[in-house]
Amino acid sequence: MLAVADPSTVRETPIAGKRAALTEYVLRLFRQYESDTLELPGGLRLYYTTRPTSKRHGVSTPALCVVLQGAKEVVLGSDRYCYDAQHYLITAAALPITTRVIAASPEQPYLGIVLQLDPALVGSVIAEAGQSGLTNRSVCAFHVSPLEGKLLDAVTRLVRLAEDPPEEANFLRPLIVREIVFRLLRGNQGDRLQQIAATGGQIQRIIKALERLRAEFDQPLRIAEMARELGMSVSSFHHHFKAITTLTPVQFQKQLRLQEARRLMLSEGLDASSAAFQVGYHDPSHFTRDYKRFFGTTPLRDMKRLRAMTALDD
Repeated sequence: MLAVADPSTVRETPIAGKRAALTEYVLRLFRQYESDTLELPGGLRLYYTTRPTSKRHGVSTPALCVVLQGAKEVVLGSDRYCYDAQHYLITAAALPITTRVIAASPEQPYLGIVLQLDPALVGSVIAEAGQSGLTNRSVCAFHVSPLEGKLLDAVTRLVRLAEDPPEEANFLRPLIVREIVFRLLRGNQGDRLQQIAATGGQIQRIIKALERLRAEFDQPLRIAEMARELGMSVSSFHHHFKAITTLTPVQFQKQLRLQEARRLMLSEGLDASSAAFQVGYHDPSHFTRDYKRFFGTTPLRDMKRLRAMTALDD
């Protein structure tokens, strides 16, 4: 399934001028700090690149993702989410994903903003806004929506705190973040905001399952046992797990194993067989087949390519 920006919404809007002003401000920040990634206080990150990027595998976190210029693609399971300057993405859970910048150039570099969403803060805003009746409907953890003017205004004020005196920025930052969460909650992403803060029901059970799978990804997967401990039937567990993650539990565990094996080979110098065994595989040939299917090449060729890229960056 492809979730992509609706072409009919890609046009000049009243917020175009606001976006252009924020774009120029962010570009000045990158020129000032001479970096392609800026980490600002409060869980805010800014990204810059002048060319499309190759696929990058990682694990998402609950976050608001905004593009000021260019476009980005995020793949979760079999679903693909593309968003640009007219849209934003919400990620509501920690899931294995593949990302890449798909539109960027020296004339119009990709500019991205990511704000981490703290579940406790989200829950606090939900309660304070009088919308604490948390949904028990399982919704996919990712979704793309049109970027509205009031949300862009709040994001702009948050980013511009970078130039304010620290004592002012430290006071205003949590207030602006709360406003951002409130506006997301009142928009068509409200279900995902509630999912981030869920404290009961099926959603929380699946969140517990995700946490357990991430902690024990190298152990045999016992679906029936996990479902029983969560107070769910096996069929209900499968249904809600896939509704939220787009993956089956087996696919989720496999992707975690493959990403960790890749990290072990690249960062710690393990060979493919040793990395495979350490993440829970017992058959090296099975590991190689899964690795090639997921990353598009064999472990040996992948390591050669990644190390060559690292050498060029150095």
